[in-house]
Order: sequence, then structure tokens, then C-alpha cells
Amino acid sequence: MNALDAKIVRATQNGLPLTARPFHDVAETVGISFEELLQRMKTMLADGRIRRIGAVPNHYALGYTANAMTVWDVADETVDALGRKIGALPFVSHCYRRPRRLPDWPYNLFAMVHGRSQAETERFSRDIRIALGKSVRQSDILYSTRILKKTGLRLA
Repeated sequence: MNALDAKIVRATQNGLPLTARPFHDVAETVGISFEELLQRMKTMLADGRIRRIGAVPNHYALGYTANAMTVWDVADETVDALGRKIGALPFVSHCYRRPRRLPDWPYNLFAMVHGRSQAETERFSRDIRIALGKSVRQSDILYSTRILKKTGLRLA
């Protein structure tokens, strides 16, 4: 990463400015044109130096107080295909594969859901179970008890 790209990362790593033209403001902060900023960010996205640009909502502030990680034990040879299927459900915010920790932790598929009530979250979990069908060997719902600060890599 060259010095200018590092400067762009530093200028955006705590979030974009809450303004009408946030990318224009970042470009001005780092001393380049808006067009050059976009091109450099597109390049960093393409080569993996930046994984994504997206909103990180505070689900509690939006009224989603029953946030839960649903965990699933499915066959390893089907987990990737099933994960893509579950990740596409409209109520799943993120879905990923994780290693099992046997004998105590048999789950290898994780799907985060956000509900306005525990009943809603449980309904989402039932919908996931239906989508997974006979692939499910066991599952659980792990409710959030506190908000963890969501941040990525920080450059000094």
C-alpha cells in the first residue's frame, strides 16, 4: 500500500463523514480529486485491500432488540451450498462457515438474524430450519447480551 492509499484508509476507517457528499469530503481531506479517490478505492476493493464499503447499523437503535446467532450442524460437504442459500434469506444479515470444536461444539454454519422480539427471531430460526431441511443434525440460538463495537483493521 502506498502512502496515498494509506491516507485514504486512515480517512475512512472510522466511517464516512455524515454529509451530503461524503466521498467528495474524503477526497478533499486527503488532497485529491473525487475521481481519483473513487478510482483508488475501486482498485483497493478489486485487489482485496478493502473488503467492502457498507453501512453498519445499530440494530438496537432501529428497534431490533432480539439479535441472535443461529448455529447449525450440517454435513461439511454441503455447508457451502447451504450457507449461500441461508445467506440469501432476507432476514439473515450474515452467514458463514466456522470450524467445529468437538466434542462440545458441533456447529459449522452460523446465520445472524435480527428481530423486534424473541418470538420473531425464533420464527426466523424455524424458517432457516425449513430451508435446511433434512440437512440439520442439531441447532441452537445464541442471543446477544451486549453490543460489541464493530471495527475492521485500523492503521496508525
